[in-house]
Amino acid sequence: MLRHGFAFISFVAFFSMGSPVSAEIYKWVDEQGRSHFSDRAPSTAQAEQLTVKINSYSSPSYTPDILSSGDKQNPIAGTSHKVTIYSTSWCGVCQKAKAYFKTHHISYTEYDVEQTSKGRQDFQKMKGRGVPIILVGNRRMNGFTPQAFERLLDN
Repeated sequence: MLRHGFAFISFVAFFSMGSPVSAEIYKWVDEQGRSHFSDRAPSTAQAEQLTVKINSYSSPSYTPDILSSGDKQNPIAGTSHKVTIYSTSWCGVCQKAKAYFKTHHISYTEYDVEQTSKGRQDFQKMKGRGVPIILVGNRRMNGFTPQAFERLLDN
């Protein structure tokens, strides 16, 4: 049973990445009523072919009230945006985002949601469920991929 749960988690994790992906995914229910997912149709059961949509969250209408009006703007891609990242010390995706910012000379403000009271409070106000949360001006991005971050800058 654990194997099936792991397969589903792997399926969700694989298809929640920010890069374009297409694949044939099949879903079927076995005799015990358990759901299964695979990239191959089973020979013993009737399977439904699924259409997978990438779940990349950004909210252009999100206006964070947690940013103080006195914060400075950071130049990014020829425009003026403030970049803020809410992270933890152990988060690999957070480290990837910060490395990207450093490589591309993007100034940012970082708040650790476990170690700082401001980070913890802001994370709760934003109803955060995972890190990183990246704010670019008044736009929000959950998670990080370079492609999704660059799209966020272009909007």
